[in-house]
Amino acid sequence: ETLKAFDREVNAFVDYMFGPRDTRVRGWFLLDSYLPTFFLTGAYLLCIWLGNKFMKNRPPFSLRAHLIVYNLGITLLSFYMLIELILATWEGGYNLQCQNLHSAGEADIRVAKVLWWYYFSKVIEFMDTIFFVLRKKSSQITFLHVYHHATMFNIWWCVLNWIPCGQSFFGPTLNSFIHVLMYSYYGLSVIPSMRKYLWWKKYLTQAQLIQFLLTIVHTLSAAVKPCGFPFGCLMFQSSYMATLVILFINFYIKTYRRAPSRTAIKETPATTEIKNGFHKDYFAAANGFQNNKKAQ
Repeated sequence: ETLKAFDREVNAFVDYMFGPRDTRVRGWFLLDSYLPTFFLTGAYLLCIWLGNKFMKNRPPFSLRAHLIVYNLGITLLSFYMLIELILATWEGGYNLQCQNLHSAGEADIRVAKVLWWYYFSKVIEFMDTIFFVLRKKSSQITFLHVYHHATMFNIWWCVLNWIPCGQSFFGPTLNSFIHVLMYSYYGLSVIPSMRKYLWWKKYLTQAQLIQFLLTIVHTLSAAVKPCGFPFGCLMFQSSYMATLVILFINFYIKTYRRAPSRTAIKETPATTEIKNGFHKDYFAAANGFQNNKKAQ
C-alpha cells in the first residue's frame, strides 16, 4: 500500500508538471507509471557500482558468443524500427518540416508503436555498460557513456506518454540508421576474419555528430514554423541534443586535435589505440569489444 501511494504521488506530480498524457498509449507496457523506468535506471547505476567492486579482483570475462548474439539482436531491432518508421510516416503523409500529433490517424498509432520499441531498446542497451563491467573495461565507462544511456531511457518514457508520434519520429529514425551501422560493425568485429571487411568503421563518428545536428535543426524548424507540436518539448529536445553535441565535440577535440605526446605513443599499443573512426568516450565500443590479443 505504501508503494502504491508513492506511485500515485509520483505520477500525480509528473502529470502536474507536464499536463494530460496522450490517451492513445494508456495501458502500454511500462508507460502508465514512472516508477518502473526510475527503478530500472537506478538498478543500472547500482549494477555499475557493485559490478566494478565485484570484478575488481576477478579476471575479465570474454563473452564472445554473448557479444555476437547481443549485437545481432540490436542490429535487427534497429533495422526494424528504421524501416517501420519510414513506412509509417510515409503512409501518414508526415510533413518533414513539422508534424503535429493527431492529423495522421492510424499512422500516428503505428509510429507510436515503433517509438515504444525505441524506448524499450534503451533499457536493453544498458547491457552495453554491463558488458564493460564484466569485461573489466572500466576506462570505457565514462560520464558521457553513462549520462547518455541513463537519460535517454527516462526521456523517452516522457516522450511516449506526451508526444508519442508526430515530430518525435525524426530523431529515432536517424538513430536507428546509425545503430544499424554501429552494432553491425561491433557484432562483426567480434569475428577476427571479418574485421578486414568492415570498411564503414571510420565514418561512424562523423555520422553520429551529423545526426545530432540534423535533429536539432529539425526540432527548431517546428519552432520557427509551428504546426501545433508542443513548443516546450521542442526546446527541451534541442537543449538535450545540444548537451550531447558539446560533450561529443569536447571528446573530439581532445582525441583528434591534440597531438599525442611521445610517451603516450610509446605506451599505447597499436591494437588498443583510438581507431575505427570513433572514440571510447562516445560509442564506448558499444559493448567493450576491442581487437586485442586477450579478447581473442
